[in-house]
Amino acid sequence: MWLGPEQNQSWVSEFILLGFSSDPTTNSILFSVFLLIYLSSVMGNGLIILLICLDSHLHTPMYFFLCILAMLDMSYVSTTMPQMLVHLLAHSQTISFACCWMQMYVFSALGITEGTFFVVMAYDRYVAICHPLRYTVILNWGVCIWLTAGSCVFGFLSSSLHTFFIMHLPYCGPNKVNHYFCEGPAVRSLACMDTHIIEMVDQILIVVMGFIPISLIVASYVHIAKAILKIKSTQGRCKAFSTCASHLTVVSFFYGPSSYIYMRTNSSYSPELDKQISLFYNAFTVLLNPVVYSLRNKDIKRAFLKVIGHSKVDC
Repeated sequence: MWLGPEQNQSWVSEFILLGFSSDPTTNSILFSVFLLIYLSSVMGNGLIILLICLDSHLHTPMYFFLCILAMLDMSYVSTTMPQMLVHLLAHSQTISFACCWMQMYVFSALGITEGTFFVVMAYDRYVAICHPLRYTVILNWGVCIWLTAGSCVFGFLSSSLHTFFIMHLPYCGPNKVNHYFCEGPAVRSLACMDTHIIEMVDQILIVVMGFIPISLIVASYVHIAKAILKIKSTQGRCKAFSTCASHLTVVSFFYGPSSYIYMRTNSSYSPELDKQISLFYNAFTVLLNPVVYSLRNKDIKRAFLKVIGHSKVDC
């Protein structure tokens, strides 16, 4: 039960992030593993951005959107991983209330932006496959920039609502967050009042922000599937399916775990499981995205070999 300020209730000014372990040896091992994951994620996505910027053949809407996704992924993982790495080696795992609020806001904003941006990428594939002759007319550079900017504005505005509801709850102790960063549900579970109504409002926001993008993505791929089945060339069908399969894989990696984390109540909160799931969609998905998008992408491989000095490439 929340006790009002008139009863001299103390308020927490900082949180303690418990992380994955309190054992120094285990933390040292985790530090090495997570540092490798973080550096690989940043370098993998950075390489995608570099190749797209350097190769003029990749200056198309599809690769422009892929470049933006790589930027979002780098920012997304950098919101949480550097601090976690510091806490794995430091004696203190505290984070101020203001820094916790900011981390939650930026993390949520980038996550919602990325989730919305997947709709833009699905629309890009829809236009490319269903209206190939009008592709560059429909998705001109002005439209691409507006779609990207719209995704960012929606993400950061939506995150302000989500963060406002959580961080304006009363926190009067305990202040130990059983997580490796300030994720909304983990912090909300420490509020010293009944959060049932806040949970309901939060879940409505999450459902709206998740259901609408997923519905639009599904609708796009229904039309795409119909168009692919009409392609007479087997090679053409395989190429169209390959680019769509990469996008659907990344969407599944992102929406699956994040939906579990944000669409359930405090009563079903499982700290250890939540930390593992959050780590997957925050770190491992970012690590896998460059691999998924470039593994079967001849254009990316050709650009890479061109950059390292191979002018003639047999893909």
